[in-house]
Amino acid sequence: MHPHVLRHAFVTTVLDAGVSLRDVRIAARHADPRTTMRYDHARKNVDRHAGYILAADMASGT
Repeated sequence: MHPHVLRHAFVTTVLDAGVSLRDVRIAARHADPRTTMRYDHARKNVDRHAGYILAADMASGT
């Protein structure tokens, strides 16, 4: 797992939980709001990300 995968997981999880983009940007320490917005646009594709597939596999115990 790469640290960026953990950051991506954090940002997409809190966005899915309904936290505002502004609050997520501050928590993630993104200087540019467009960075956080890219996570927001990409979160619909998160199930195809290799890190999430690996994490799901590990969590299932297979």
